[in-house]
Amino acid sequence: MQSIRTLLPRVLRDLGLESGVSGWRAVQEWPEAAGPRIARRTRAVSFHDGTLNVEVEGSAWLHELGYLKRELLRQVNRRLGSEQVRELRFTIARGGIRR
Repeated sequence: MQSIRTLLPRVLRDLGLESGVSGWRAVQEWPEAAGPRIARRTRAVSFHDGTLNVEVEGSAWLHELGYLKRELLRQVNRRLGSEQVRELRFTIARGGIRR
């Protein structure tokens, strides 16, 4: 008998759902990957086709995160244990970031 921990990844892979689940894990892991300073000003909102979409507090943060994009991408994938996230897309949040 197999545990759910070993069985679930195989079932998700066989159903073609593994990448979607990993992508949503990236949304969940964003605050820790980004660190507290950036996490206070951003919010990961979705994952699609290798792209993690992150809303930011304003244009200054949008500009700054452009410089940090490569390192943030490395941090997210390190937390996931894979290269699932291939791109980060930053957009300005309408109405600000609500916590």
